Amino acid sequence: MARKRKNRTHLKGDAQREAATPGVPKSFIIKHGQVGASISQLVRDMRKVMEPHTASRLKERNRNKLKDYITMGPALQVTHLLAFRLTPIAPSLRIVRLSDGPTLSFRVERYSLMKDILKSSRKAKSIGMEYLTPPLLVLASFPQPGPGTPPHLPLVMKSFQSLFPPLSPHTISLSSARRVVLVSYNADRGTIDFRHYLIRVKAYGVSKRVRRVLDGATSTKGVVNLGSEKDVADFLLRRRGEPGPDGYESASSAESEAGDHNTVDLASDYVGRNNKKGQKRAVRLDEVGPRMELRLVKITEGIPGKEGNVIYHEFVKKSKKEIADQKAVMAAKEKLRKERREEQERNVARKKAEKAKSGKKGGDDEDEDEDEEMEDISDAEAASDDEEAADDEDDWDDEEEITDGEDDEEEQSADESSESEDEAPPPKKVKFHKKR
Repeated sequence: MARKRKNRTHLKGDAQREAATPGVPKSFIIKHGQVGASISQLVRDMRKVMEPHTASRLKERNRNKLKDYITMGPALQVTHLLAFRLTPIAPSLRIVRLSDGPTLSFRVERYSLMKDILKSSRKAKSIGMEYLTPPLLVLASFPQPGPGTPPHLPLVMKSFQSLFPPLSPHTISLSSARRVVLVSYNADRGTIDFRHYLIRVKAYGVSKRVRRVLDGATSTKGVVNLGSEKDVADFLLRRRGEPGPDGYESASSAESEAGDHNTVDLASDYVGRNNKKGQKRAVRLDEVGPRMELRLVKITEGIPGKEGNVIYHEFVKKSKKEIADQKAVMAAKEKLRKERREEQERNVARKKAEKAKSGKKGGDDEDEDEDEEMEDISDAEAASDDEEAADDEDDWDDEEEITDGEDDEEEQSADESSESEDEAPPPKKVKFHKKR
C-alpha cells in the first residue's frame, strides 16, 4: 500500500506564491526569559495576527537565546523579529529589523487577549479561514511629516508598514481582504493603540429578520422556524416586545442597522452568500483581538548585541555635547570594526595567494618530471629507430658463421639474467613473534 504523503505543513495556492515573492516580509514572534501564561498566550495571538507569513508553530526552548533567532533569521529569509519579555515594571515588546536594524523597544501598558475580546463581544467570531491571507494595515492619527513633527514618529510608521506585505490596489483580490490591523497614535497619552478586526459584509436595505431568512441556508442554526407565527409578516415586520399601534413596526425601523456612510458597491465577488459584483453591501468591522497599548521607549541603530547610536529615548534626554560625544564613540567603534574586518580580509587573501603559489610550484615540479620522462622515452625511441635502420642497411651475409651469433645470444642471455638478479629486491626478513 502506498504511503500517504503529509502536506499539512506545506503552503498551497496564493500563500505559496506570496511566500515565493522576495518582497513579502516574514517574521518570528517569540518570548524570551521567564514569562507567565498570559504573555505566552499573547505571543500565540500575535502569531495569528501575522498569519500566514510567520512561523506559527515555532517552539521556543529555555536554552534558546535571542542571539540564536537573530543569527538564524536571515538564513530563513526572516525579515522581522518580535520578542516579548516580562520586566519588573511591565511587559515589553521589541521589534527588530533583520539583519541591520533598527530596533524599536515598546512598553506594553495594557493588553487584552483574543479570548477576552471574543467573550466580551456577542457578535465577534472567527472561523479560521480569514487567516489564509495577510491583513490590511491602517495607520491612523499619526501627524504628517513636517518641521514640528517629532522625528521618531515617521520611523515608527515605516517600521509598522514594513511588517506587512505592501498593498497594491491594481493587483489585490477583493476576496483576500478579510482582516484589518489598526495602528493609531494617541497624542494625548503618547501611546500607540494596536487593534485587530475582521471584515463583515452584509446585505443593505433589509431588516435583520429578512437577513436571517436570506442567510438561513448558510447559517449554522439552519432554516428559520416560522411555526409559531400566524403569518410571515409577523416575523418580517413585527418587532418582538415593541409592537406599534397597528401591531407592526414602522418602515424606518425595518431598515438595516448600517447607515449610508459605511456602504459600498462591490467591485468584484466577495466571500459570502449573494455577495456578487455590483451589489450594494454594508461593511462592518468586528474586533477579535488581541488589543495592546504600546509606549515607545527607545529606538536604537543595529540589532541586539550590535547596538549602535540611540536615535530616540523616552526617559533619557541628552544634551548636544553628550550626543556629539556618543556619536564620536560610536564612530571610533565602527572605525575599529572596519579596520579589523579589512585586516581579516587581507589575511584571508594572503593565505589564499600562498596556497595557490605552493600549489603552482608543486605543479611545476610535476611538469618537469613528466618532461624528463618524455625526453627519455623519445631518446629510447630514437635509438631503437637507428638500430632498426642499421639492421636494414647491414643485411646478414650468407658467409657469416652462425656460431658467433649463438655465442652472442648466449652472452646476451647471461647478461640479462645477471641484470635481473641485480634488479631483484632483497628477501624480506622473517619476523618471529615471541609469546608473552
